[in-house]
Amino acid sequence: MSTSTASIQFYDYHPREADFFAEVLDGLSREQKKIPPKFFYDEKGSEIFEKICDAPEYYLTRTEQNILQENAEEIAMIIGHHCLLVEPGSGNCEKVRLLLDALKPQAYVPMDISRDHLKKAAKALSADYPWLDVHAACIDFTQPLDLSFCPIGMQKIAFFPGSSIGNFEPLAAVKFMSHVVSAVGRGGGMLIGVDLKKDKDILDAAYNDEAGVTAAFNMNLLERMNHELNADFDLDGFEHHAFYNADKGRIEMHLRSQRDQVINIDQQMIHFDEGETIHTENSYKYSIKEFQLMARQAGFMPINVWTDPEQLFSVHYFEVPAA
Repeated sequence: MSTSTASIQFYDYHPREADFFAEVLDGLSREQKKIPPKFFYDEKGSEIFEKICDAPEYYLTRTEQNILQENAEEIAMIIGHHCLLVEPGSGNCEKVRLLLDALKPQAYVPMDISRDHLKKAAKALSADYPWLDVHAACIDFTQPLDLSFCPIGMQKIAFFPGSSIGNFEPLAAVKFMSHVVSAVGRGGGMLIGVDLKKDKDILDAAYNDEAGVTAAFNMNLLERMNHELNADFDLDGFEHHAFYNADKGRIEMHLRSQRDQVINIDQQMIHFDEGETIHTENSYKYSIKEFQLMARQAGFMPINVWTDPEQLFSVHYFEVPAA
């Protein structure tokens, strides 16, 4: 069902809320304990993540922004004007601003699972771009994307910045991109940010910043479980542990127990050995050729790629063949 506010249409598809308690207990019962990274993003976690993006060691955000700013006109020339621009996981709708003036889309479709956050971000963007038709959808973008609510007759372009694709396992990343292929249809496209493989020291530093902001982001997951799940994690009993796993081509983030201990989560007892970890996130890194192959497997055709001078980050544009 849609509601209208000024130039904004809002569509609430009532995405199923994750069961924090059930998923935590399931993850902590496994041989390699794990918790899905989606649970990082409570209000405090989201605020800490914004600080991570400003950390001097965390090159991803500023490098991608520079690529988009420096190449916005060329990107617009390739894509063309007056498209329908779709952004799964739009968050605060900030990165898309780097494209709007150059691309001049006819409509913009931010998608996010957080209803209140989406409404706030869409209203702020609409106020700054009064010429833009905004169709905001509260939806779980990891599921097949149904864009039937969107205006018809426009070329559909998906925008997926931030190297968020790196948080998917590779097979799941291909599956997500195949959903995008189905959603944008023949002649549609996707502009996507992808972190590149690089020197291990650069990667390790990016996820272990000197100020400890990433560590606080990781540790906040324990605080959230204490507050929301009646858990009794001793924060001094765990430490942030992040490293580049070269064999798997990914950064891994863990919370490592510093001693043998037992945690109580709403009367459920969880045992930790000293050194045992909770695996909280992966961030896969790809070469340009590796990622283009994955996109082809999903049904896209590579059109262009832009990188920074140091080859830290890439922005790809793919299209679905018209025939």
